[in-house]
Amino acid sequence: MNRRQLILGIAGLISAPIAVRAQQKPMPVIGFLSSASPGSFAPFLAAFKQGLSEAGYTEGQNVTVEYQWAEGHYDRLAELAADLVRRPVDLIVASGGTPSARATKNATSAIPVVFTAVSDPVTAGLVASLARPGGNITGFSIMGSELMLKRLQLLLDLVPQTNVIAVLVNPNVEIAEDVLKGMQEAAVAKGIQLNVLKATTDSEIDGAFATLTELHAGALLVGDDPFFTNQRKQLVALALSHAVPAIYQWRDFTASGGLISYGVSISALYRLAGIRAGKILNGAKPAELPVEQPAVFELVINLKTAKALGLIVPPLLLATADEVIE
Repeated sequence: MNRRQLILGIAGLISAPIAVRAQQKPMPVIGFLSSASPGSFAPFLAAFKQGLSEAGYTEGQNVTVEYQWAEGHYDRLAELAADLVRRPVDLIVASGGTPSARATKNATSAIPVVFTAVSDPVTAGLVASLARPGGNITGFSIMGSELMLKRLQLLLDLVPQTNVIAVLVNPNVEIAEDVLKGMQEAAVAKGIQLNVLKATTDSEIDGAFATLTELHAGALLVGDDPFFTNQRKQLVALALSHAVPAIYQWRDFTASGGLISYGVSISALYRLAGIRAGKILNGAKPAELPVEQPAVFELVINLKTAKALGLIVPPLLLATADEVIE
């Protein structure tokens, strides 16, 4: 081998790794848009990352996640979604119900989107149908209307003597009107007076409990909303201080001292969202991934709180509970 051949050979060995690196696909980027705050969302985020890992993706190793937190300020969601689109990202997880999903849908028709915990995605105009979403969006529905009616019945089973019940909703969530209509009809049929209280801030939550006392409401039903999940410690503390039996949407409320909760496992839901995000990064098309509805629901009762409120939980209700916290 002459000197020229030797130099060319060495140059080829040096340039080969550079060429390989140049051909490698860039690390995909997931945009994570949430209407909540990172502190209260930690367990759900951990479940999402677990799902991603099961799909073959680990944050910081072969995928990057860009986070945007609205921290309960739904009016910020549109700009936060637009910012993720501008970066750009390869996929957006719209976390925290209909407001996040709609903001993302309005921001892009090209980037794949996975929404979580949307009450009725068809009525909300997010997808064409559950079986065939169409477009760039798919995700998970939590069957909000059906669950609210079930919670109303569970609350009446727990405090059958009450004839006045309050329901707390976030008026910024438009789907709430449809849910409330069905609940009002159910309440009339049962001879129950149902009072609607509204709150969009922590101070308005305080005001709602003051109104609840004035109404002499015997029980409270807290509506489905990421903002309320974010404020769960405040809600639980107020219910205890006002001695009002209350039913909530997720187990996290009862684990924080709430009386009773009924709904899907949000941690399980976010794990599935992580798995679905991984599938899309691997080439699956959102239009061909059906919107999934929960098949398993959790009834959780906090006996310690029941005793503090002077309530005796009916044996049948205890027997059907998936978890009893003592």
